[in-house]
Amino acid sequence: MAVVRIENLRKSYGALQVIHGVDLSVGDGEFLALVGPSGCGKSTFLRMLAGLEEVSGGDIFIDDMRVNDLSPRERDIAMVFQNYALYPHMTVAENMGFALKLAGHSAEDIKARVAQASDVLGLEPYLTRKPAALSGGQRQRVAMGRAIVRDPKVFLFDEPLSNLDAKLRVQMRSEIRDLQKRLNATTIYVTHDQVEAMTMADKIAVFNKGVLEQLGTPLELYHRPANLFVAAFIGSPQMNLVSGAVASRHNATTIGVRPEHFLLSEDDDAWRGAVVVAECLGSDTFITLDCGLESKLQVRTSGSYEPKIGDTVGVKPMDGCLHRFDETGHALR
Repeated sequence: MAVVRIENLRKSYGALQVIHGVDLSVGDGEFLALVGPSGCGKSTFLRMLAGLEEVSGGDIFIDDMRVNDLSPRERDIAMVFQNYALYPHMTVAENMGFALKLAGHSAEDIKARVAQASDVLGLEPYLTRKPAALSGGQRQRVAMGRAIVRDPKVFLFDEPLSNLDAKLRVQMRSEIRDLQKRLNATTIYVTHDQVEAMTMADKIAVFNKGVLEQLGTPLELYHRPANLFVAAFIGSPQMNLVSGAVASRHNATTIGVRPEHFLLSEDDDAWRGAVVVAECLGSDTFITLDCGLESKLQVRTSGSYEPKIGDTVGVKPMDGCLHRFDETGHALR
């Protein structure tokens, strides 16, 4: 596998700059997820790594080799696309081995590599089928198999699960993570789904409008967001953010509390409000409180708690779980 290092990477389309000087590195065998809202530049960033988009500035290194001017094939990178990009007229085995055939590998070598990859992915029963006869999950495995047979230095995934239903997405993200660990494969994975990133990645890079807002482990981003954007983006339901006089009492412009970091309280300093929404899900109860603030509070409590609409409830943040942000949106430590 390989170490990937990005230095001051930039991308512009004419006068429009879409990637603004990004620096980051991915360790050997590490799984990095790139997350952010639609249009934030994460897929463009990935395509530059793959050599599918020209770099406007900065450098890309793979194992200390600058690859800016190398073709996609010369970079020794394999990419799995959102739409799988399988050849409909080819069988599964032919799809998986096609890149090897183009590269001049012998028929025996191709057969052996396809057999090994299909064994890892559970595709042996489907090798003679064509893509139209496969389910979405099976097509995704074929796309992954096509990448694995090449034994590349780096795997790139561009929102590979977005076309699958919710249940299959959960299954496939577990399979991809397990496969990545078994192969010890350096992997960069683009997704708009922060839950996907949190459950799969060793580290997460949060993008916003072409800027890398924060890079860290899932728990670092969750417990120590660098700014308001990361605080609101990471976590589901998202963090409650409150400004005004309440924040000023904590020497901040904005304060944040995650829904699960509230305690029900009758203390005098508790925030009190009327229950406007109550969702009892068995293991958890989610309530929405109108406390007279500029936004309503989302609170996650025990599933045994069954409030009624209109009940007055008091809540306060758990010790050490209140986040403070200054006027620029940066976290105060």
